[in-house]
Amino acid sequence: MVFDYNVDMTFILMTWDVTVTHTLAASYLSSSAREAGAAAELAANQKSSKYADLPQSHFFQHIALETLGSMNSSTVSFFSVLSRRISTVSGDIRESSYLFQRIAITIQRFNSVLFGDSFLPGDDFDF
Repeated sequence: MVFDYNVDMTFILMTWDVTVTHTLAASYLSSSAREAGAAAELAANQKSSKYADLPQSHFFQHIALETLGSMNSSTVSFFSVLSRRISTVSGDIRESSYLFQRIAITIQRFNSVLFGDSFLPGDDFDF
């Protein structure tokens, strides 16, 4: 949770939930084929429904990413605002690039672990 202020400058809690969907999963394939980021949008909508009953003292931010790199629109907006705030504190205008690059690298590392785990122990591949 991150603490934040609403428009009235009263203290509220920010709650977030991160979801990483597999872009090519059978449940997302038809929507992913039509539009980039569609799997992330669907996942974000599901998370919003799940947290719809949060008290008014909480602001919910869903963070939905795809294994092939896309993000839903709300996630992009959230990370853009976050990186601007970080830039204000650090004085470095490149913080936005750093944040999005770090997220992309993390997803690539996650994908490589999953790829490696898909092999059975003792599999020997001669290429």
